[in-house]
Amino acid sequence: MEQRLFIIACVMYVFTLLTRYLNKKQALETQWRFAIWHCAFLLCILGCGWYVLSFIWANGIGLESVSVGKRALAYLIILAAGFYGLKAGYQASQDKRKSIQKADLDWANTVYFAGFVASFVMFFFIQAFKIPSASMRDTLLEGDHLFVNKAVYGFRIPLTDIRFGQFKPIEKGDIIIFSFPAEHKHQINCGGYQYGKDYVKRVIALPGDKVEIRQGRAWVNDKEVPRQPYEKYQDVERIVPEDEYDMETYQILWEKHQLDNELGLELRDSMGPVIVPPNSYFVMGDNRDDSCDSRFWGPVPRENIKGKAWFIHWPISRWRIIK
Repeated sequence: MEQRLFIIACVMYVFTLLTRYLNKKQALETQWRFAIWHCAFLLCILGCGWYVLSFIWANGIGLESVSVGKRALAYLIILAAGFYGLKAGYQASQDKRKSIQKADLDWANTVYFAGFVASFVMFFFIQAFKIPSASMRDTLLEGDHLFVNKAVYGFRIPLTDIRFGQFKPIEKGDIIIFSFPAEHKHQINCGGYQYGKDYVKRVIALPGDKVEIRQGRAWVNDKEVPRQPYEKYQDVERIVPEDEYDMETYQILWEKHQLDNELGLELRDSMGPVIVPPNSYFVMGDNRDDSCDSRFWGPVPRENIKGKAWFIHWPISRWRIIK
């Protein structure tokens, strides 16, 4: 999201610079040139709005919800607004053109300033996140709105994987927010496309740890992880694996995020052993029997981790520091 806001801010900033240049050259004095400029502004700002809205829609409701019909309607509205701007700009008097341009530039300045500030804050410090599923019950419930501390694990230089200023290392038990580790848009995990989605899970194992799931319970370095109050299990019949895999092939499938397509639901109850790769982490949901997590799709690379879940701010009845 922060990258989209930064792109929008850059687009609108370039638009204002270009407008000042054209005014300096008196290139917008004629009716038709001003009309094209006003049309371009409306197309630009509405297009930027749809660029953000479509992302929120896709990640908040589900990618499949942004249907072709909805996209077509949005594009039609944007084109209609552009046509209206073209007509209004051409028919406007000279005084009216000055008023229109001032209003357009005020909007452009507001958008690029807000975009730069919001993207800066979201990229380096705090990001809002909404819990989409039941995988972290009862620690986090569906619909909880929370803030993510993005500074605690270090600041990331934009458009790179370089980090600096780490306040604390990632530890077992931390609840982290991360982008799903899909290698391409058409990769299928847990029954659907997960590319580009943000996930929230709890860290179970660190780089180099040996992890195994036995009867639904996590074992790390050949020791059963002590059961914690936040863990939730269901009264289900445990699945006993039928086939044995060559462990080298098993590890590769797991690291390549393909293991769930091979073994499916049995990974809920029986998995591994696997070794967590360098700069990667093994994560699970607190609602252990209803969570699509590292048992199914593999490790979370360090570069995918955005921050630590920090504070539930909505609904008010659930205000609390997340632990």
